[in-house]
Amino acid sequence: MPARKTRAAPAPAGAWDWVFAPRRRGEKRYWLAKSEPDVFAFEDLWARPDRTTPWDGVRNFTARNFLRDGMRLGDQVLFYHSNADPSAIVGICEVVREAYPDHTAFDRNDPHFDPGSDPAAPKWFMVDLRAVRRLPRPVTLPDLKARKELAGMALLRIGRLSVTPVRPEEWRVIMAMGDR
Repeated sequence: MPARKTRAAPAPAGAWDWVFAPRRRGEKRYWLAKSEPDVFAFEDLWARPDRTTPWDGVRNFTARNFLRDGMRLGDQVLFYHSNADPSAIVGICEVVREAYPDHTAFDRNDPHFDPGSDPAAPKWFMVDLRAVRRLPRPVTLPDLKARKELAGMALLRIGRLSVTPVRPEEWRVIMAMGDR
C-alpha cells in the first residue's frame, strides 16, 4: 500500500506510552491505517490473494514506530479512505504479519525509495494486513467529528499520520456507528 509522505505535529512526551506498554495475555490493540482510494482502496485489498497486502511506504517516524513497535499479530485495524469525498472508515483488517523491513525503501525504482536507507540497518518497516470485512455503513470524517466520545481520537487530533492507534472505547463507538 503506497503511503504518502506527511509531516505530523509531534505528540507530547509520553502521549503514546499506552500503545507500547506491555500487553496482557491475549490482549488485542486497535489501529487506523489510511490510504487514498485512488491509490489503494479497500476493494483493492479485498481483491488481493488471501485479501492480504504489505502495508508499505510509511515514511513518518511516528507512524513507523506504531507499525514496528506497536502492532502485533491479531490486532484489528480500521481501513480509512483519506482524501475521498467523503473521507471514511470503510473496512476492518487484521495484522497477519508483524513488522519487517520495508523493501521499497531500498528499491531505486520504487516511489518510496529512501536513499538514506541501509538494508543492514533498516529504517523503515511494514506489516501485513488482511481484510476481514467491509463495514455495512462507512463511518465518515464528519460522523467521527460529531461524536464527543471521539474528540481525543488520534485521527481527529493529529490527522496527518498514515497509521494511528485507536483506543478500545473509540473502537467500540466506531464499530457501533459502522454496523448500523
